[in-house]
Amino acid sequence: MAAATGAFVAASLLLPGSAAFAVEYPTWDEVSAARDDVSNAESMIRQIESQLAALEAEAARTQAEAEIKGAVWKDAELKFQAAAAKTRTLQQQADTASATAEISAQRAGQMAAQIARASGDGFAVGLWTSSEPEELLDALGIAGRLTQQSQAAYERAILDRNTAQALTDQAEVASAELELLKLTAEEAFAQAQTAANSAQLALQLQLDNQARMTQQLLVLRERRAATEADYLAGVRERIAAAPSLDAGEISDSGWVRPSGGYITSPFGWRTDPWYSFHTGTDLGASCGANIYAATGGTVIYAGWSGGYGNYVLIDHGNGLRTAYAHIAPGGILVSNGQRVEIAQNIAKVGTTGNSTGCHLHYEVLVNGIATDPATFMADRGIRIG
Repeated sequence: MAAATGAFVAASLLLPGSAAFAVEYPTWDEVSAARDDVSNAESMIRQIESQLAALEAEAARTQAEAEIKGAVWKDAELKFQAAAAKTRTLQQQADTASATAEISAQRAGQMAAQIARASGDGFAVGLWTSSEPEELLDALGIAGRLTQQSQAAYERAILDRNTAQALTDQAEVASAELELLKLTAEEAFAQAQTAANSAQLALQLQLDNQARMTQQLLVLRERRAATEADYLAGVRERIAAAPSLDAGEISDSGWVRPSGGYITSPFGWRTDPWYSFHTGTDLGASCGANIYAATGGTVIYAGWSGGYGNYVLIDHGNGLRTAYAHIAPGGILVSNGQRVEIAQNIAKVGTTGNSTGCHLHYEVLVNGIATDPATFMADRGIRIG
């Protein structure tokens, strides 16, 4: 805290022959800058918080999608493993069928050779050298020399060979299809997981930003408190030396003079130019001069108000309100419902409504009843008379 305060206060630095309040306390501009720093940090945190909701939703969505895609991939993997086992079985069956077909072909050939030898001609040579059971069967059928048993042997050989080829084809098709399904599922899962990881990273980065900004905000608030405390210390010394504050300078009680200028029309009954009750105090500030919120509160009206011209009404709570009238055209700097801080520049001095020259009509209302602003402000360490 000492470091923050040291930026604004030079310890016991007095100019030769100067008054006690000449110590280099923070200026009002430095107080405003400290407030702006806090306000900017709070605004950034609000932005981060609004983004976090969307990031959390996106992280949850992508994680759920990754889980779904992961389940699809796992299901495809299990199906692939089952198909691989089935493929191995089919291949084993195909290999067995192929071996059986080979044995059947050899057996059929042997039968044909025996028949040929029994026939005593050269028919056996052609049969024995033929590599295709179909050719053997055709030849033997034409010759009419095969017995019913040899015919069955050759038909079995053909069936075994066809069965072996069919099983091999099934195994290859099943393996190729399921391998494609597995690769597609793996790719979908990988993409979903990447999206989930990216969303989680974005969320974590913003959470880190929030934590960092929150810490910075704590430091800025401490610096603001130190700056305002040092500023008020300077104000107290000024009041002790000369009990008067400039417009916008905060008193020890936490109030400010809403504008500069002397009182041109006091609170109460007046007879010139007409007999009427004046509900506020007029301060003869120059046209376009700043008007400050007398203390913190909420704007409950900001706009045109008949004879008051452009008008701002601020509610400070506990039945206390302040009003600012005859504001310059386009000079209202706040809006209805806005929270304003003490000494915030809320408007510009003008002469709108029932006004004969630039000035601020300043009112103080306690539980809806107008009270003398000069007396009220004096009780709070501010002389406006």
